[in-house]
Amino acid sequence: MGTRIVRLTISVEELPRALALYEGVLGLIRRYAVEGLVMLATDSDVGGSGIEVLLHERIPATGDAGVAPSFTVADVDAATEAAVEAGATVIDEPADQEWGERQSVIRDADGHVLCLVAPL
Repeated sequence: MGTRIVRLTISVEELPRALALYEGVLGLIRRYAVEGLVMLATDSDVGGSGIEVLLHERIPATGDAGVAPSFTVADVDAATEAAVEAGATVIDEPADQEWGERQSVIRDADGHVLCLVAPL
């Protein structure tokens, strides 16, 4: 069996606030929730090959040196605007990139850096 990324665990201070972005704006699918944890995924197939995103309610320790996951969205500009409404701040405004994507870079309300991307 080869190595692949199966899960990103993201520390968040408040689950409802984080869910507004990760579930509401990015459209990640909720697989389950227990006290202090919500498991989301990039696809709705429980046995699928999507990546799990575990929101863990605890005080985040973040920084720009951390890993910045990229999430595909249908419309980078609209998703960036919705992310700001959900509490994110913009680091890099939406722009076309030479590698063939439109991308914005945001910081969620807990300080994590995320990239929102769509093919050109």
